[in-house]
Amino acid sequence: MNLPNAITIVRFLLVPVVVWAIASHQMQIAFWLFAAAAISDMLDGFLAKRFSMTSDLGAHLDPLADKAMLVSIYVMLAVAGKLPLWLVIAVVSRDLMILAAIMVSWLMDKPPEIRPLMISKVNTLAQFLLATVVLATGVVPRAVDFEGHDHARVVGYVDVLLGRVVPGRRVAIIGAGGI
Repeated sequence: MNLPNAITIVRFLLVPVVVWAIASHQMQIAFWLFAAAAISDMLDGFLAKRFSMTSDLGAHLDPLADKAMLVSIYVMLAVAGKLPLWLVIAVVSRDLMILAAIMVSWLMDKPPEIRPLMISKVNTLAQFLLATVVLATGVVPRAVDFEGHDHARVVGYVDVLLGRVVPGRRVAIIGAGGI
């Protein structure tokens, strides 16, 4: 076990605490824990690459920690009424399909090489940024005014830029109307 892998495991351990914070309407705590998780994600990657501490374990754990955090936050933000349900379904479904494909590959004795594409990294960054903005609205009131469906419209624009097809695309393209 090296330092980057230990940092990743700590990030896993932050997931239930962030879930608790959102469920308890402690958005400021959730924001800062999420920020710490994001920083730790950058830190473990930097340390692994800079000091030649990459490992197969880390290559598998790091994206799982990201997905565990993002899926948990998105689900909780939907439960709290901060994100539209269609968006959460799109994000969670995509991640579940990726995990299912990996599991089937392993079951067929053809484990895939875990190497994310650049578009996957951009997608994850967009998801992290949206979660950060939504959580930040509880930290700095009116810093970003994403009331109603405004945040859904922003996400729709990101989806169009990334070429993703999700329910509500009509809203993203024309920027008007409900979901």
